[in-house]
Amino acid sequence: MKVISATRDLGADGRKVCLAIGVFDGVHLGHQQIIRQTISDARQHEAVALVVTFDRHPSAIVAPDRQPGLIYTLPQKLRTLAALGPDATLVLPFDKEFSRQTGAHFIQQLSLGLGNIQSICVGANFVFGYKRSGNVTLLKNLGKNIGFNVHGLASLALDGQVVSSTRIREAIRLGQLDAASQMLGRPYALCGKIVTGDGLGRQFGFPTANLETTGLNLPPNGVYAGLTSTSKATYRVALNIGRRPTLNSPVPALRVEAHLLDFAGDLYGQELEIIVGDRLRDEQKFQSPEQLKEQIARDVAAVRAKT
Repeated sequence: MKVISATRDLGADGRKVCLAIGVFDGVHLGHQQIIRQTISDARQHEAVALVVTFDRHPSAIVAPDRQPGLIYTLPQKLRTLAALGPDATLVLPFDKEFSRQTGAHFIQQLSLGLGNIQSICVGANFVFGYKRSGNVTLLKNLGKNIGFNVHGLASLALDGQVVSSTRIREAIRLGQLDAASQMLGRPYALCGKIVTGDGLGRQFGFPTANLETTGLNLPPNGVYAGLTSTSKATYRVALNIGRRPTLNSPVPALRVEAHLLDFAGDLYGQELEIIVGDRLRDEQKFQSPEQLKEQIARDVAAVRAKT
């Protein structure tokens, strides 16, 4: 899948373009049906299947006080989109200037940049543009004038409730990771770039990779069993999410630390994606670092015992 940041980079070579437009945080089951419809349209019309998304959640610009924690990082989202098979994804920088475009102007600019749009597929409740001025009705009106078809797909339901990024975030926040995985259509995974820590895990004999997770929606604090893959192999993971209360830090920062069992090497600067499995225990405060070290050993043993 080709990833581009401007319409001019698509290189459609005169072919029509079928679009799927959305934030697509989590690329859940509802998002997948939108993208599959777009790919189906493209194959039918010998067109290019293009996903249009943004480099951040629009709320980060238009309503920062209501910005949700993201389910996926941008690289994680792009990998998941690629697995569905579109020809390309256009990642648009969402900034103040972009946020002031009306819905009509946004679509008109896409049309000018891409050329012949065959179809646009969105969720039935999709809204876009300045002050949410765009919706499926606007798309259909523009489609009549410009010459493209519109699919406004109804939301999918699971257990009698609509599948949505909002619902998935809430499931993750509550630790209902099986429910989140069902709505995602794949095991829930936490992703982040590996940054330098304080080396405490290494001192204890259990070196950890510290994930940068700022802006992400996280499960409840505690210790989890996980699974991750590097370029060389797949590893079991003892994953800790919490503020390390045993260390009595004056300003305890939330940390996400992953100990990869039987791994030796350097992961700094790389992005690590961890499938989060069973929660082994709550976050605890121990009477001494030595007791913490002993508990970490038990946690690692518990992860190793998982099949």
